[in-house]
Amino acid sequence: MESLRLICERDAKIQLQKVDSFMASFCNSLDSIKAIVEETMQNQVKTRKEAKQMTTRESISATRARIQELQKSVLVQRARRDEYATIMSQLSLALATSEEIEHQDIDHKRDIQEAMLWYNRVLGFKIEGGQGVKFTLNNINLKNQDEECSFTIRHENDMYTLLGCDPQLNDTKQLIHELNKTNGLFKFVRNMREKFQESASLGRVLIVAFL
Repeated sequence: MESLRLICERDAKIQLQKVDSFMASFCNSLDSIKAIVEETMQNQVKTRKEAKQMTTRESISATRARIQELQKSVLVQRARRDEYATIMSQLSLALATSEEIEHQDIDHKRDIQEAMLWYNRVLGFKIEGGQGVKFTLNNINLKNQDEECSFTIRHENDMYTLLGCDPQLNDTKQLIHELNKTNGLFKFVRNMREKFQESASLGRVLIVAFL
């Protein structure tokens, strides 16, 4: 009996050792699997971040390319507008001069007026002849695109004179002085438009501040 008990105890110890060894191996396997899973998840997160960053970079590149295209288009449109405005200014002066001549050729005068009407539509402002040349501009006030601003200049004895301005602007004397110095009528018209826009913008700021 004693011998049988010893044999059973020995077998039990062996089995316990096997169980302990299995559990240790199992725990090691779990740790290894856990490490692999964590590494895989980290790689997936990294991959997603890299993919998102790549998509963002591509989107930024596409946006920059589009902006460059728009900038080129704006430059082209400005160049065309400047060309039209220069021709328009020349036509307006020709018409103003023609009205001061009693025996001006009627057909030539009509051609000038028709050309002016066409350029008026292209440029979005009106020019009228009379004692001087009246420029009526729109698209000044962002709140009201149809609101008009105007000024009238006269060219006599090689000298430009500002006859009227609605609404009144500051620094017009300096602009007229520069016009007489450079004879750059288009630049003067452009500067007047910018002055009207500044005045309209300042008016909006004052209204907002008051409210």
